[in-house]
Amino acid sequence: MNYPTWSDLNNESIVPPLGARRAPDIGPVAVLVSTEPDIRYLRATLPKPKIQAFFMGTLMTPEKGFSIAGPYIGAPYGVMLLESLIARGARDIIVLGWCGAVTPGLSCGDLIIPDHAIADEGTSCNYKVLDPDLPCSRPDKNLSDRLSEHLTAKGVKFHRRPIWTTDAIYRETPQKVAWFREKGAHAVEMECSALFAVAEYRKVNITALLVVSDSLASGSGDWDPGFRKKTFKAARKSACKSVLSFAGKLL
Repeated sequence: MNYPTWSDLNNESIVPPLGARRAPDIGPVAVLVSTEPDIRYLRATLPKPKIQAFFMGTLMTPEKGFSIAGPYIGAPYGVMLLESLIARGARDIIVLGWCGAVTPGLSCGDLIIPDHAIADEGTSCNYKVLDPDLPCSRPDKNLSDRLSEHLTAKGVKFHRRPIWTTDAIYRETPQKVAWFREKGAHAVEMECSALFAVAEYRKVNITALLVVSDSLASGSGDWDPGFRKKTFKAARKSACKSVLSFAGKLL
């Protein structure tokens, strides 16, 4: 038996997010970075950012009003970080992460701004009423449009596509991939639907930029990892630089 979370959305939590009490304000713009390699790259790129422990990762503040947090994996942990960033003052959040292609139209190194995320995880339902037929969460359209315009101005190619968010990376079966592809998903990752739901619930703006790192689109059920490919490594750097410049522009 599951608790009817949809009936409880107007009630306050007993446990406040970390930072809701006596934590310093980090400013209105935050970048939420899902992977350790991208955190390391950003840390090396930034000129002497202030760094502090943040859950099991780090919080970097390269300049006033702008912060970078991560890494994280999975919807529950990602939501913990996002809730804390919001409690500390973040109002415009950019998610930077990786995803796996589930359609042959995407290749390793492609960039995606999610149009919406199909929720196949257990966190979103604690923040919004989900459609039982196709539960989805959406990023802020205005912030996504602004990110799209920024990438276009920089000459960075990208796609705006629906994605699928799962809790179980090792249960992405051929049948499941085909089912979500039929529902419109072009890629899969582990956090976005929940992060979008939290942002909507907390009335803040969020968008995401994802790098295609691997592919599950083969009709034979084969997995094509692209983590060592030059196209992926170049795309990661491009995504990191683009997100940094966009965050600075938001300030």
